[in-house]
Amino acid sequence: MDLSGVTSALHARLPELGERMARRIRSAVPAYQDESLIPFDSLRRSCTANADLVLSHFHRTDTPDPRPARDTGRVRAEQGMPLADTLHAYRIGFELLWSEIIEESRTHPEVTDAVLVTRSAEIWALFGRYAEAVAAAHRETAAELTLQREARRSALVEALFTGVLADRTTLWEAARELGLPEQGPFAVVAAAAGAPGEEPLSGIGAALRQARLPSAWRLLPHQQIGVVALAAPGAEDACLRALRRSRARIGVSPGFLSLRDTPQALRFARLALAGLPGTGPGVARFDDNPLAMLVAAAPAEAAHLTEVVLGPVLALPAAERARLLTTLEHWFAAAGSAADTARTLFVHRNTVRYRLRRVEELTGRSLSDPRATADLGAALLAVGTSGPGGGGAPAGTPRD
Repeated sequence: MDLSGVTSALHARLPELGERMARRIRSAVPAYQDESLIPFDSLRRSCTANADLVLSHFHRTDTPDPRPARDTGRVRAEQGMPLADTLHAYRIGFELLWSEIIEESRTHPEVTDAVLVTRSAEIWALFGRYAEAVAAAHRETAAELTLQREARRSALVEALFTGVLADRTTLWEAARELGLPEQGPFAVVAAAAGAPGEEPLSGIGAALRQARLPSAWRLLPHQQIGVVALAAPGAEDACLRALRRSRARIGVSPGFLSLRDTPQALRFARLALAGLPGTGPGVARFDDNPLAMLVAAAPAEAAHLTEVVLGPVLALPAAERARLLTTLEHWFAAAGSAADTARTLFVHRNTVRYRLRRVEELTGRSLSDPRATADLGAALLAVGTSGPGGGGAPAGTPRD
């Protein structure tokens, strides 16, 4: 069952075989038609090497060498060719080579149909072995390239957040690689992780892409942070909807126009996250309550503020303290309307007035004095943020 004469004849025409194989693949597989993706010379060399590998097999008794097949898989992965298209092309090459073997055998009387049938099983077993080598090398290389791209992308996002990228050209290159526009508006998002390394906003990049909102993200031990482009109409609302679906605790910075301002925006997003009341999920935007965010930025000073302004109230028994602080909170939320406060608390308006007078007496600050009211409002926000006295969420704090 010797095919050496057939394969020797084909070996003599190896360059022409490689050329024909490359042209057949290029015409049959659309992904191979892009010269910028796979240059024809590269495809021809690969086809020639693999044809040589198969033809040489019929002259050898040792185990087939899979290296040319692995080289094909590696190179195609580096060129960005999908594995399915790579294997399709590989099969086309094998089919062409086998048809050439059959055609050449017609000029070799010693090669009978029985020989061809027997050797066909061998060559297709060889195809399976080489196809496995192509696929394995393609997957390995694709995985390595993905890790390299993710590492590069993560490093660029980190550079944005730390301010390392300050030069305009460098910022433009980073934006292009991250898929972000060069100019905003942008917003930074910071989400708290439930455990170290846990991704609180899993799938957020894909969700935002569906809404046509480019974004770039980085996972830190206790937070996931990202920058989102908000240029599209309705972008901010779409972004907030996607964030709320995650059921995480999230802070969002004010909008900004230049990626150069990303580090400052990250600070604002983290302040918004710190000012989010309670322990459940929610989204707090810095712009919704800047005073609450500033209070959250200085916890030690906020604690001192509560003692200075609300100390006598905080010293009351728990039940009375909670009633006064809750009434004050609702009064601020009602824009100073005793009637609206009474409705939200389900009490008589005179009860509200009594409690507010009690706060004024204890603190020595009049709610008719704008400066005193500002002090009380800031101190109430500090109580809600830091929690002393159990006063509940600060008035006007964003809730979800």
